[in-house]
Amino acid sequence: MTTRAVDASRLRRPRPTLKGRGVDPAALAEVRALLGDAPRRRDLLIEHLHRVQDAHGCLSAAHLAALAQEMRLAQAEVYEVASFYHHFDVVKEGVAAPPRVTVRVCETLSCAMAGAEALRREVERLAGAGVRVVRAPCLGRCDSAPAAVVGKRPIERATAQMIAAALRDGATGPEPLSATDYASYRAQGGYRTLVECASGKRSVESVIAELENSSLRGLGGAGFPAGRKWRIVRAEPAPRLLAVNVDEGEPGTFKDRHYLERDPHRFLEGALIAAWAVGIDAIYVYLRDEYAACRGLLEREIAALQRDPPCPLPEIHLRRGAGAYICGEESAMIESIEGKRGMPRLRPPYVAQVGLFGRPTLEHNMETLHWVRDILEKGAAWFAGHGRRGRKGLRSFSVSGRVNRPGVHLAPAGISVRELIDEFCGGMPDGHELYAYLPGGASGGILPASLADLPLDFDTLQPHGCFIGSAAVIVLSQHDSAREAAVNLMRFFADESCGQCTPCRVGTAKAAVLMARPQWDTALLAELSQAMADASICGLGQAAPNPIACVTKYFPQELE
Repeated sequence: MTTRAVDASRLRRPRPTLKGRGVDPAALAEVRALLGDAPRRRDLLIEHLHRVQDAHGCLSAAHLAALAQEMRLAQAEVYEVASFYHHFDVVKEGVAAPPRVTVRVCETLSCAMAGAEALRREVERLAGAGVRVVRAPCLGRCDSAPAAVVGKRPIERATAQMIAAALRDGATGPEPLSATDYASYRAQGGYRTLVECASGKRSVESVIAELENSSLRGLGGAGFPAGRKWRIVRAEPAPRLLAVNVDEGEPGTFKDRHYLERDPHRFLEGALIAAWAVGIDAIYVYLRDEYAACRGLLEREIAALQRDPPCPLPEIHLRRGAGAYICGEESAMIESIEGKRGMPRLRPPYVAQVGLFGRPTLEHNMETLHWVRDILEKGAAWFAGHGRRGRKGLRSFSVSGRVNRPGVHLAPAGISVRELIDEFCGGMPDGHELYAYLPGGASGGILPASLADLPLDFDTLQPHGCFIGSAAVIVLSQHDSAREAAVNLMRFFADESCGQCTPCRVGTAKAAVLMARPQWDTALLAELSQAMADASICGLGQAAPNPIACVTKYFPQELE
């Protein structure tokens, strides 16, 4: 046996640097300056990504690498989170950065009906260099369609001239809101009920029982009884957390923004009462990124509350979304609060058992908490006493489309859409007659005018293939097409699918293509719908087929 000579030049030499992308010292210094003394915890990754993007207009490869090193995370972890959300502009090495100003023109149903496509084309024509014009999903301003956002400034009932003027004047920041401030709220009796709870004047049992007797249900869409949810989470081992969902991305929904812009402390008091009753250690408020003015308002008012608290308070954290409809789903929202991609979790375990940071979590829509103070002060009978056709409570209907007075209308549970339009919305415009309506936003289905007398509430619409969800009512007239509405909605679902599960990721995209064809293959669409409904992980994929089924069942004349 012979020994071969070893060529020393071919021996593996130690690398002078680590494998992977190196960290640019200048970018690292910029990131450190932006973060300041803020904690470098993993759950703050999205907050820190916002800081970098707000400062530089995008997320460069150099800044992502620097942020990863500063937070002691793998660069892949930072990149996968940054590239998941619509509002983060990740710029690869060697690619030019996007313009500093972005104009987002809503393309979802209410705005599409109001001429959003023509508006976007005209804005593209008028916009100069240094401006990017993009299609955007629902901006939460369906009552003021067509809606657009210039930078972070919303433009309601937008025209190309209004947008051009905002660009010319540099009006790209959010305008401050003049809501009821902390001092005024306290002067009007605010936080008195919270003090009664904290001082022992009210017992936990009496408060939870009052909620149960009021028939208050979760107003984000699921409709789970609020008092029962408090009992379930209270029975779990401490420490417990509260996550407040203000990520209303469902097309047609804007009720949370309506209440938040006017009376933010009412929901904060409700959240604090819930925290006291359930034994909550910390409150996390998750606010959609499109509501920049609301974020400034909440930051100011939470700080005022904490400076002069009416009683000992738990920690209150305000977290900023980054543009992802899926984060309206409770477990996806929790993943996002933890600084991750907003992907729904498989259940069980449920959020009430293993939620935020692995702790039992009480998750609530903002409007649900908005009603807690009124129910406790006025009594369960007051809230439950509203209603029609045997239903109980009040519902905040976000109404848009072909009505004279779109907006948030507080009406009795069980009201019909015909009554809602006539009694609260000033009827329909001249030349328009009710043809169809969406009772629960994009995912709630589409019903014909012949079913306009159904009671609008939880559990009343399911026999007809629909549900009320967040009570986002979009009204269509004879000048609109239910089929075109369904195509618009399916494109929205395809864009907003998180991609985690194949039935939703592939199913919504395939359905959008099939529905855009001149002739629908109804048998194939039905088969595809069944796969999505049966096998999708969360409600997005499970409910996405609803518009298909409704058009096929109620509007067959549009498919001929």
